[in-house]
Amino acid sequence: MKRNNMHARVKQIAAAVAFAFGAAGAAHAATQIIIVNANAPGVGFNDTTPVEPVGGNTGTTLGEQRLIAFTYAANIWGAKLDSSVPIRIQASFEPLTCTANSAVLGSAGTLEVFGDFANAPKAGTWYPGALANKLSGVDQSPDTPDIRARFNSRLGLFPDCLPSSKFYLGLDGNHGSSTDFVTVLLHEMGHGLGFQSFTDEETGEYLAGSPAIWDHFMTDNRTNTKWIDLSEEERVANAVSGNGLSWDGPNVNAAVPDVLGAKGVVTISGPAAGASAGDKAFGEASFGPRIIDAPLTGQIMPVVEDRATNTGLACAPLSAANAKAVQGNIALVDRGTCPFVQKALNVQAAGAKAMIVADNAPGDPAGMSGSDPTITIPAVRISQADGLALKAALAYRSRTASGVLATLGADPTQLAGTDKQKRILMYTPTTFEPGSSVSHYTTAASPNQLMEPAINGDLTHEVEPPKDLTLPLLKDIGW
Repeated sequence: MKRNNMHARVKQIAAAVAFAFGAAGAAHAATQIIIVNANAPGVGFNDTTPVEPVGGNTGTTLGEQRLIAFTYAANIWGAKLDSSVPIRIQASFEPLTCTANSAVLGSAGTLEVFGDFANAPKAGTWYPGALANKLSGVDQSPDTPDIRARFNSRLGLFPDCLPSSKFYLGLDGNHGSSTDFVTVLLHEMGHGLGFQSFTDEETGEYLAGSPAIWDHFMTDNRTNTKWIDLSEEERVANAVSGNGLSWDGPNVNAAVPDVLGAKGVVTISGPAAGASAGDKAFGEASFGPRIIDAPLTGQIMPVVEDRATNTGLACAPLSAANAKAVQGNIALVDRGTCPFVQKALNVQAAGAKAMIVADNAPGDPAGMSGSDPTITIPAVRISQADGLALKAALAYRSRTASGVLATLGADPTQLAGTDKQKRILMYTPTTFEPGSSVSHYTTAASPNQLMEPAINGDLTHEVEPPKDLTLPLLKDIGW
């Protein structure tokens, strides 16, 4: 029996890329998107700090430039969507989590979800507010914004908050080493439009006892079973399965072959490889050439700066001994202390032809963000466990030879970031990441996708094929 209209508020999704109401502005497009400025006078979108126009953004104050960039991103989404009901986004700049090495760029999500409304495609199923409005043709909650979005006001402005980065407010994508604000906006709006899970991935419980439209397309690719047919315990296990969760929707499946490239591979071999040998899980850098475009095989040589801990961070120009070791070889360095881009520049300057970064904490290796057009060598990141195995194999090397090789290249028989049926994987690291796990595409996708859990420097402002798979997913859920 069909229930009465279901309605619930949901927790905010915090994207790991890793917004007192004010005036509202409208973004004019096929679907009207109304920006509700939630910052107080002089703060965030109302910041009166004078700035010079940049990259097509004609604003002359910091707040004005932020709002122009927001409107620009909203127009991109509005032109791709079809809804007779305006979409309202409550937005603000706020001091979000930030350290010297990492920062939350922003967070966003739907404020309310609805089910069993007029014209709902599936009964007993939650839909995000903006999508429920579109499908019903009626604003389900006219007194509440559809999407709540927050952005980090501390990024690049305080010495304890990732001082190497800041938001680039231009509209032309020429962000250099800064973080492109329009890309962050497109990502967060994607969450608010419905690119998010409402099911509790840590308990497997549905929101208020009912599945979300999201759950109808999430599939355990090992058993080919959708989340709506899994038990709570099975959903919990699938959310930390590494590569066991796929999106199985007709629009995304049809677009995958036109968007994703060949799967990259990182293989360790050689007479001294020992237990470190084999194909390795890895995350690829957003800077430098992709390994599928610059395949190579080389000897691995470690950067060693602290012999007591057997670590080498490569945060400064390499010593003569380390430079001699990595010249013409693949440099193994440790994660930590400085940005990945800085490590790559230092080993490249020493003559290394590629870089492998060993993680400094347990878990699956993610991609490496950053941007620098002068980097010409490929770089990958492997897990802490694989890094320790490599170091053990390299312990008895000579100063010029290790006997341990790495091959970085492509497997043309597989697509990057897909399962055996060529369905794109979702982000399910074996260590659960609140706000990131399940509600993003895999970091193994290549080229990088807008809805991965980090904002990569090579992203464009496109949200649809042949560049991106965000719009096809939104169409799968009803847009």
